[in-house]
Amino acid sequence: MDIKWKNYSHSIITKIIVFIIAILCFLGIAQAVIEVEIVNDGNFSSVTEDHYFESKAYVEESEALIRDLTSLVGKYKNEEHILSGNTIDEDEWKRIEDNLYYSEFQHSRSYNPKLGEEKNYDTFKSEFADKLKEEKDNLIKEDLREFHKIVQNLEEYELYFYASDGTNVFANSSRTTKEQFEAFPASMMIEEYKQEFYPKETKNNEHLSRITRQIDRLDATNTVLYVAFSEPFLQQKALKWQEGKAIAKTNLYRLVGFLAGFILSFSYLVLVVGRTSFSDKELRFRPVEKLYNDVNIVICILLFPLWIVLVDDVFENMLNMFPIISIPIASVTLLLILILVKHVKNRTLIKHTLIYTLISKVVTFIGDVYKSGSVGIKTVLLVIGYPILIALTFFMFPITIGVAAWFAYKKVKSFQTIQEGVEMIKEGNLHHRIEINGKGEFAKLSSNVNSITDGLKKAVDSELKSERLKTELITNVSHDIRNPLTSIITYVDLLKQEKDPTKNAEYIEVLEQKAQRLKLLTDDLFEASKASSGNIPVDLVKIDIVSLITQGLGEVNDKIEEMGLDMKLNHPDEKVYVTADGRLLWRSIENVLSNIFKYALERSRVYIDIEDVGNEIRISFKNISAYELNISADELMERFKRGDESRNSQGSGLGLSIAKNLIELQKGKFNIHIDGDLFKAIIHLPKFPPENE
Repeated sequence: MDIKWKNYSHSIITKIIVFIIAILCFLGIAQAVIEVEIVNDGNFSSVTEDHYFESKAYVEESEALIRDLTSLVGKYKNEEHILSGNTIDEDEWKRIEDNLYYSEFQHSRSYNPKLGEEKNYDTFKSEFADKLKEEKDNLIKEDLREFHKIVQNLEEYELYFYASDGTNVFANSSRTTKEQFEAFPASMMIEEYKQEFYPKETKNNEHLSRITRQIDRLDATNTVLYVAFSEPFLQQKALKWQEGKAIAKTNLYRLVGFLAGFILSFSYLVLVVGRTSFSDKELRFRPVEKLYNDVNIVICILLFPLWIVLVDDVFENMLNMFPIISIPIASVTLLLILILVKHVKNRTLIKHTLIYTLISKVVTFIGDVYKSGSVGIKTVLLVIGYPILIALTFFMFPITIGVAAWFAYKKVKSFQTIQEGVEMIKEGNLHHRIEINGKGEFAKLSSNVNSITDGLKKAVDSELKSERLKTELITNVSHDIRNPLTSIITYVDLLKQEKDPTKNAEYIEVLEQKAQRLKLLTDDLFEASKASSGNIPVDLVKIDIVSLITQGLGEVNDKIEEMGLDMKLNHPDEKVYVTADGRLLWRSIENVLSNIFKYALERSRVYIDIEDVGNEIRISFKNISAYELNISADELMERFKRGDESRNSQGSGLGLSIAKNLIELQKGKFNIHIDGDLFKAIIHLPKFPPENE
């Protein structure tokens, strides 16, 4: 079944059949729309209208009459009123007067630059007055012609009407009272501020506003306007409306059916055009389908108005000619549209145009020369090449000049952006970024300036951090060294003065402790300096990390028992080897353990996890701090920083910094994390490759 479907779904016969169905459906849609347009003025809404009095046709029958009557009683009134100039709109007349004054003034200046003299100004005023009178007479004559035309039109209306503004009366019968017009089956009564419409179905007419808008513009004072429909007139119009509604209803169903058929058939053609199966990814173009897309679109645009003109001439008189005219034009148009669809699917809608081809060839040629030349050659090329481009594309001059203006504007804007950015950077704003999109010279220049800015910013940040660290280093070293040094000086003075041998022994013991403390600080400072400078020999070998840590924990077991710590070592069952220097690695781990012994909460658990994470081995140390960790991890990694800000512990504050530098010397990574009172030190070391690698 699938094979049969594949054979038929993209066959040429299936495509031709569906193509014919699409053309027939299109003709059915067009014929339905045109029939409603000719018979029912294109009004499909009559299908939803329940009664003639609720229809658009009913309003249209009286709309023109109401418009003429409101013009008579509201504006023109009578000939004397028009001749007196009262129908001329004041705002419109002021605009005409201003324009005429300016025109005459400029005309006079062109002949006499010394218009400011008295006699010339009088001449100008006289000529302006004559022109103004002539203009006013023309407006009055135009209003008189319009007035007589409306009065003449009133004789042609089949409706009965009576209109008055209290002085002037316009009527086509002897009926003058409201009661006489109410006797008709349908009427419209406007009396001063009151508007009445009969019968009651008229009030539900959604098109009634087209009449009320005209009435609302009238001066309601003393205004009376009656319009009535006779019984024969209403029967004739209602019958015509019923016929139009039937035609609209029939054609609406036809329109929906043919539209559904056209959508389905056209969708199928769009889906299969250019391919031989659903799995076929390559689009095939026949020689005739290589017509440029812009030429294709122009032909489609020209065929549509040609079809409209031909159909308009033959549809009413020679209905049988409609298919003969429409089928060839619709077929050609649909074929051209399907070719465009092919190019859309092939993503060549723009590229396969005559304009794009010409411009791309010229641009490619100029671009090749432009990229290979110096700035002087580029400037000459632009000066000479652009006029040539204009000459070659004269038929689309507005487009080329627009592209050139846009290109120039973009370049100038890019240059101004770079100029403003350099000024801001020069003022010291190193955080400013110059954003230029694209790959041109300005984009490259802005990227280079941003790189320079980034370098300067990093240098400034590094210098500021270095200065801050130097200041803190001096402060912390001074503090830590001054305490034992002060004690040594103090006890030396006491030793000189003390005569009791027993106390001399105590003083010497204190001096020894303080001297050892001072030696420890000095050794740590020296080791931190060597580690940060990298001036330490490194011998990277294969090390069993589990054995190293297990052995190290055994060496510090006394300290662990003294603090009551519960050490939890988690590691894989198989051997885990890292590439490191055993001496430096143990020194780093020892510093981390020493940090734990100084700051961990007594009788708490310490977790040491060894994990294999691909090409690295991760060693993490986790403990609960006895001190409140109210500083960040970055700060804690700085030299002479301690977990207790009061600096009451005996550490130097260099342990973690030394550990970090030593691990990095072994091509590893050292990080710490703080989560509340939980302190985590994490070491990443490169994994020792297996023998077969």
